[in-house]
Amino acid sequence: MTTTTLRPPARPGAPARAAHQAERLWKASPLTWFGLVLGVILSLFPFYWMIVIASRTNDAANSWPPPFLPGGKLGDNIQRVLDNGDANIVKGLLNSFLVSGTITVATVFFGSLAGFAFAKLRFRGKNALLLIILASMMVPIQLGVLPLYILMAKLEWLNTMPSVTVPFLIGGFGIFMMRQYAEQAVPNELIEAARVDGCSTWKVYWHVVAPALRPAAAVLGLLTFMEQWNQFFWPFVVLADPANPTVQISLRSLNTAYFADNSQIFAGTLIATLPLFIVFILFGRQIIGGIMEGAVKS
Repeated sequence: MTTTTLRPPARPGAPARAAHQAERLWKASPLTWFGLVLGVILSLFPFYWMIVIASRTNDAANSWPPPFLPGGKLGDNIQRVLDNGDANIVKGLLNSFLVSGTITVATVFFGSLAGFAFAKLRFRGKNALLLIILASMMVPIQLGVLPLYILMAKLEWLNTMPSVTVPFLIGGFGIFMMRQYAEQAVPNELIEAARVDGCSTWKVYWHVVAPALRPAAAVLGLLTFMEQWNQFFWPFVVLADPANPTVQISLRSLNTAYFADNSQIFAGTLIATLPLFIVFILFGRQIIGGIMEGAVKS
């Protein structure tokens, strides 16, 4: 004997009501829009204020109430910065490009290589080495300044670009980030198939792992470039020669007078900020895609 379960009839309008509730769930409320607009304003105002002061005379920049609209002295102030022999900002920009670019390429390459090894290869002491790398991330750079400075002096690298480049060619954060991404983005079956086809470990990395790690590499590259471009403390320690500065040391040289020329300082800051905007505009889509892909994988 079979029993039949009777279901109550669907209430009229239930699917439409469910669709309406789902639409309300994803629709931004006025409070959400207010928070987003406020966040955008707070984020962009420092850049707008930098342009305003950089385009004014120093007297207008120090006046009260302060100006809130750009002036017509931006070109003159930028020219004064470029002609400032103490700042040497053109040489600082070139040195920062060289240092930041070299460190970025090395960090992405060695970080992805080590991350692949820690994520997919089996070797003795892997966990202990990973623990040491994580522990190195907890040590601030200030604690290693003295021994590192003595090492640079022994190598006769003071006042040279290798002193601000070589110590940062690889970092624990890059290795850990690429290891976490490779753990999820690269299936073991794909590596085993490459092994069956006769690929060596290097070919597995170059042809299989590296393309899969490209989104994470883009994010790591941007973060590394921005960090090194804004690096001030260590270059200030080892680059005592004003003729061979990085861009942050050049900006500091604009603020050595008893009476600060704010319009010139802000014009120099605008020059130093533009390369970061250009990098983000060129690679922003790939970087945001990498962040989103990593969030979905996690």
